[in-house]
This record gives sequence, C-alpha cells and structure tokens, in this order.
Amino acid sequence: MTTNDTSQEAISLLQDLGLQEYEARCFIALNKLPNGTAKDIHEISEVPRTRVYDAIRVLESQGLVEVQHTSPQVYRAVGIEEATQTLRQKYEDRIATLETHLENTEVKDIEENDHIQEVWSLTGHDAIESRTIDLIREAESEIAFLVVDEDILSETLLESLQTAAQNDISVVLGGQTETITETLGAETSTTRVFETGLDWLTGSASDNEVAISRILLVDRETLLIGSYYPNTPGGKTKEQAVFARGLENGIVVLLRRLVTAGLPQIKDPGH
Repeated sequence: MTTNDTSQEAISLLQDLGLQEYEARCFIALNKLPNGTAKDIHEISEVPRTRVYDAIRVLESQGLVEVQHTSPQVYRAVGIEEATQTLRQKYEDRIATLETHLENTEVKDIEENDHIQEVWSLTGHDAIESRTIDLIREAESEIAFLVVDEDILSETLLESLQTAAQNDISVVLGGQTETITETLGAETSTTRVFETGLDWLTGSASDNEVAISRILLVDRETLLIGSYYPNTPGGKTKEQAVFARGLENGIVVLLRRLVTAGLPQIKDPGH
C-alpha cells in the first residue's frame, strides 16, 4: 500500500469515527508535520484554506490539535496514543448513549403466542459469530454444536463453550475433521467431543457447491446453520446463516433430526 493509499484509508477511518472529511484531511496533514500553519495544512491536505480554520477549530475542541497563538497561528496534532484514546473514548461514549436510548425505547405490546415460530437470516461472518456466542450464552440446558469450518473457531467462541460447560450446561461438540475435533477437545476440556463423519456437510470439492460452516442446536428448540461457498473468493467472509426458533417449527424439527443423527449421545426429542 502506497503512502497516498495509507493516508486515504486513515482519512476514511476517521470519517467512520465521526470526523468530517476536511477535519480528517487536516488532522492527517498535521500528522505529517511537526507543526504547521494554515497555509502548510492547506498545501498538504488540499483543503481550501478558508475551510482549514473551521476544521482546526473542531479538531481543537475535540482535543486532537494544539494551537500556538503566534502570528500566524501554528498548529500541531496531539500524539498518536493520545489521539487514538480520545477517539476511542468518543466512540465508546456514543455506543453507550445509543445503548441507553435503545433500552429506553418504548416497545409496543403484542399478543403473546405460546407457539410462536421464527425463521430469520443473517449475513456476514461477524454477525453470525456474534449470534452464535449469544445463543450459547443464553442456553439453559443443552448445546449441540457441529463445527465444519475450522476458521470459525475463534478464541471468544471457544471460551463461551467452555463457560457453558462449567455452568452445568450439557455441551456436545462435533468436528468435521480430526484437526477440528482435537482443537475442540483441547480448548473445551469439560465437554464431550467427537468427529462427525457427515461428509455431505462440505459438498463436492470440485463443484462450486454451498458448504455448511456450523450447526448449532440450543435447548432442542433453537437452530443456527451457517453456510458459505468455499470456492468463491472471500466466500468465508460472506458466510450466511439461517436462525430458527420454536419447538413446533417444521424447519427446526427437520434439522434437529439431521443434527441428532450425527450425535449419538443425544436422543431425538421426537422419539
């Protein structure tokens, strides 16, 4: 990545963190200088000189820039560690505020249905990882988890499985390969682990078939199944999942039986 590419990426990230484009450009320009005047910043950042002053005032108010009151005024960026800490705190404060607002949002009451059935879809590895961990943490009695794609075995995921087992949750783990099984056994010592032998989960290596990445069954009523195209560039990062909840949901019943067919330790609840 060239210097220009690096600078542009940094500017984009600063915008993601709440700065306007001119503010981000001025801040990056000052990071290239020990200090500089508005003219210096204008020449490096390509921000119109009349707009540099406005951008610097905002950066100063946010604790990202220091000002020396000479004639002309001289500016310098605060240290990298201080700047990142300031931006991190600002970002965390916004998330905390958002969380408060969301928690205080009035939810309209709906008629409760004891037989509610849900089927939802999720897209993206990070979202599916987060939902997987949430479901594991919410488990009350039993977790059955089949791991087909080794890349999903994050440290956080393994820790959540271990914690569940330590909290007297019945945890049974299946690995598609010997390597996955060994990893699960080493990282989750209080659980039952076995190799699935369900070769159909990965599809055909020669064709661009969809492959299963994970199957999670929680408390015999909630299922999450992840999938991806292994022969597609970026296929694993574009993981998709179906999330189904509801004991009487037909999809849940069908997939539960497929899962329990590979888990001899767990009886099919339908029997």
